[in-house]
Amino acid sequence: MRTILAAVVGGLMAGALAVAHAQTAKPAAKPGAKPAAEAPKGPSADEKAMDRAVANYKKNKGEKK
Repeated sequence: MRTILAAVVGGLMAGALAVAHAQTAKPAAKPGAKPAAEAPKGPSADEKAMDRAVANYKKNKGEKK
């Protein structure tokens, strides 16, 4: 009985340690990094390339013979 009780108490202590470790403060962001609010807005390079490809396709789709 004492062995079971010791195992349960040990498990609870290990679980409490894991929870306490998981709740610690995260390190601050890098000093030179821009916050998300200051990130540049607008389409990415991939989106711009896709838009150009779609426009080119629509422009040339009627010219096939």
